[in-house]
Amino acid sequence: MALKVGPCSNSEKKRMAEPCKEDVEARAYQLWEQAGRPEGRENEFWYLALQQLRNEDKSSSVRTPDTL
Repeated sequence: MALKVGPCSNSEKKRMAEPCKEDVEARAYQLWEQAGRPEGRENEFWYLALQQLRNEDKSSSVRTPDTL
């Protein structure tokens, strides 16, 4: 399943509710490394990174309930 993420240009990044692909990839990689680089869990870390980045943006309309 592919998730749509926005571009990473600075002007668009500041006004978008969705994190850009590069930001999600970087966060997912960081989380994966912190977890000891487990194999076969790429989607888990991608979704976790996306959720974290959405929650950091308090203006995002797609924040999850745990941060409301």
